[in-house]
Amino acid sequence: MQSKTKHSKIRNSGLLFEFLLRQITLDVLDKKTSSNAVKMIKENFNENTELGKELSLYNVLLNTKFKDDKRAEFFINEVLQQRNKLNNSKLRRERYNLIKVIKENYDSTKLFSTKVKNYKLYATIYKLFEFSQLSPEEKTESFFNIVEHITTKDTIKLSETIGGSPIPEDSDLRILTYRTLLEKFNAKYSKLNKNQKNLLREFINNVSNTNSLKETIQVIVSELKKDLTHYKKNLKDDVVKIKMNEAIKSIDKMCGIEDNSSVVKDKFVLQTMRYLELLKELKKSEQKTIQK
Repeated sequence: MQSKTKHSKIRNSGLLFEFLLRQITLDVLDKKTSSNAVKMIKENFNENTELGKELSLYNVLLNTKFKDDKRAEFFINEVLQQRNKLNNSKLRRERYNLIKVIKENYDSTKLFSTKVKNYKLYATIYKLFEFSQLSPEEKTESFFNIVEHITTKDTIKLSETIGGSPIPEDSDLRILTYRTLLEKFNAKYSKLNKNQKNLLREFINNVSNTNSLKETIQVIVSELKKDLTHYKKNLKDDVVKIKMNEAIKSIDKMCGIEDNSSVVKDKFVLQTMRYLELLKELKKSEQKTIQK
């Protein structure tokens, strides 16, 4: 019996690109004036490189939609034909050199553990691209997983946005506009406090170590309860006080503390960020009152 083909995320061109995109976000959060990841993307993922050409094939499979299976199947076969035209030796060399540069500039273990949407789909595409001798069972399973994706509508989640703006799906467009999106992100979140930055960083980095993200939220929520209770005492409006009481009572549920799942849902991260923003506004309000 033929053994199952193993996926290698550091040899997956699509994932390498996504890892670098998320590293740019982390560089911005750390207030770095320039990001080596931007340079790596521009040099390695363009129309003149095999990496860039393969990335475009990953993206058409990830982002193109058809209503019926027949069209989807025909489309996938066409993409696979295009993939077979790539220079594999040049592609491997480019990939090797990129991984080497990544390891020279970043903590590669951490970078390659970054959370990526559609990780399993990237792995499925990788198998079809890299291995011509897949078992009939594995090839069929991989092929029809992609068919299912192409014929299913997607929804946008928090992890697919920067500062509330959707990240463009088209590869070339993403490379060209990502710096602009980051500038907007930086402008919007330049005043994030320590807890907000830690939470956002954990969310971006988190892929399988969900305990770390959950523990971060638990610590933040514990501090939030104390701080919100403190600021509630200074509120003069009775209606606002009632609403604040309700917010404090529901914080465990809204931020996922009561959720027994091992997976931290996007909505819990978003709610925790909103509670932190509420606390920040209360602190501002108190400062203004003191200054008067």
